[in-house]
Amino acid sequence: MKSLLAAFVTLSLAVGTAYAECSYPKAPDKIPDGNTATLEEMVAAQTAVKNYDKEINAYTDCIKLEYDSEMAKDGATYSDAKKKAMEKRQIQKTNAAVDEDQQVAARFNEQLKAYKAKAAAKKS
Repeated sequence: MKSLLAAFVTLSLAVGTAYAECSYPKAPDKIPDGNTATLEEMVAAQTAVKNYDKEINAYTDCIKLEYDSEMAKDGATYSDAKKKAMEKRQIQKTNAAVDEDQQVAARFNEQLKAYKAKAAAKKS
C-alpha cells in the first residue's frame, strides 16, 4: 500500500500542474424514496453514498496533492497574489466537493429515516 502511495506521489510530482488530472466524482444517480423503497434499494443506495464519499475524499486528496506539487515545483517563482489565488481555488474546490458530499449524505439519511419509520409502523 505504501509503495502504491509512493508511486502515486512520484507520478503526481512528475505530472506537475495538471489540475485536470483530478476527476470530480459523479454523485449517486438516485436516492430512493424511503416511504416506498425496498430494503435492497436502501442498501444499494447506502453503498452508493459510501462509495461517493470515498471518491470525494480521494478527489480532495488529489487536488491537495496537485496544489502541493505545484507549490513545491514552481511556487518559489510565483508572486504572492498568484499563490493566494491558487490556494483559494484549491480551497473552493475542496469546500464545494465536501458540501455536495454532505448534501448527498443528508438526502440519503432523510430517506433512511423515512424507511425506518415505515418499517417500525409495519411492526406495530
